[in-house]
Amino acid sequence: MVSEDRRSRRSRRLLREAFVALVLEHGFASVTVEDITERADLSRATFYGHYTDKDALLDAVVTELIEEMQRRLQPLVANSVKGFTGKPVLELFRHAAEERDAYRVVLRGEGDGRALRRFVEDRAAATAGIFADRAAAAGVQLRIPADMLARAWVGEMVQVMAWWLEQGMPQSAEEITEELLTLSLRGRYWASGFDDVPPARP
Repeated sequence: MVSEDRRSRRSRRLLREAFVALVLEHGFASVTVEDITERADLSRATFYGHYTDKDALLDAVVTELIEEMQRRLQPLVANSVKGFTGKPVLELFRHAAEERDAYRVVLRGEGDGRALRRFVEDRAAATAGIFADRAAAAGVQLRIPADMLARAWVGEMVQVMAWWLEQGMPQSAEEITEELLTLSLRGRYWASGFDDVPPARP
């Protein structure tokens, strides 16, 4: 049984690696099951023993990313309620660096954007909860609904992460996190070079 489990894990890993590489090279729509099994040097029967089709394999890739990300972020969530520590963001960028190719597949929107939507929805839901809990702990009222605030933050972070990964990670995870944290705390107006208070709208 142990040997069988090890063999199954190895097969899934090889199929995942082959799939991710092929999608980055040719795009999701162009990749076939035969392409994947040939690259992985496994049989079609082995593929279908684990996945119904390439869509199921894409779902498995994003599920693994989300589950591992959640596991790594869980110990940091309690402290993030106390303030903007930046630690969850840093851990997320570190995870993305370790799983760069899989993240690139997801963040590019391969597979009609299904994986990307799952990733964004997961992060937005978790972030909305953190924002609401943080406001409650501090005894303040959110000025923008938690769901909208979370989507603005997650959308910004996802776009920066996609750019960072595609550019070959020109800054360290620590540096990119610090810039995002500063932007979050000080705002786009300050980041654009202005120090005074923005003019009131007419």
